[in-house]
Amino acid sequence: MQVQSRSKTQPMQAVTDNVDLKAAAIAALEDVKGLEITTIDVTKQTDVTDYMIVATGTSSRHVKSLANNVIDEMLKRGVKPHGVEGLAEGEWVLVDLVDVVVHVMLSQTRKFYEIERLWSMSAESREARNQEESSQEESSQEE
Repeated sequence: MQVQSRSKTQPMQAVTDNVDLKAAAIAALEDVKGLEITTIDVTKQTDVTDYMIVATGTSSRHVKSLANNVIDEMLKRGVKPHGVEGLAEGEWVLVDLVDVVVHVMLSQTRKFYEIERLWSMSAESREARNQEESSQEESSQEE
């Protein structure tokens, strides 16, 4: 038996690897008009996950709708999210699919946390930035 996706033109496919999981999550976000969808390959930075997907919603209701659609589409494909955080508030929802983590945020939240910049930096760049910030804090405390 083949389950049909909402578009009725493409059959629903089971997720077989991380790339399929990533593509299915992106498609779920696009289905309900997610904005500024960005994918970050973090395989070289962490063992926790392989990809992070970041998307923006226009309101807390839209953020919740985007996250719920990702969850629903994954369940249809036999993938149960490992965890979901922030769904009640709708400012920043994290959907943990283990190998793919989806962040859906309001625009101002996304700008404030800048997680794309954080995860796109190399370990050396992060360390240099942390040292710079520490020395700036020490300088301001001495004054």
